[in-house]
Amino acid sequence: MPDIPWSTPTQAAPDAVVHVMASRFETATLAGAVRFLLKTPGIVRQVRKAPGAHGVALRARVLRRTFLTLSVWEDRDALHRFAGSEPHRSRSRAAAATMKESTFVSWTVRGRELPLTWAEAEPRLAEERRPPR
Repeated sequence: MPDIPWSTPTQAAPDAVVHVMASRFETATLAGAVRFLLKTPGIVRQVRKAPGAHGVALRARVLRRTFLTLSVWEDRDALHRFAGSEPHRSRSRAAAATMKESTFVSWTVRGRELPLTWAEAEPRLAEERRPPR
């Protein structure tokens, strides 16, 4: 499956401060990566319909067992409501058992800065993964 490019379910107001969430998941096995991949389209569809969602994208590197997600929300509460709703809630709990590593990073931007790119998200994820000095 190719990457899922950025889509905008609901346009954010240019001056609105919006909440960005980026994540990196690495599964322990290739079989776990395939299972994760098969669940991905349904979760992306869920984001696109979720109240408060302003953007979503996915980068899938199945043979490396690595997946990156990028989403933007009207606020942190909208993200938490989504994360706690089905099917995301049960699928994320099931996927946790197959993960070798998970990384999450969040920040805020103005609506006018959307859409975001992987060039903006990947360095933040890499910095979050770096061990403390």
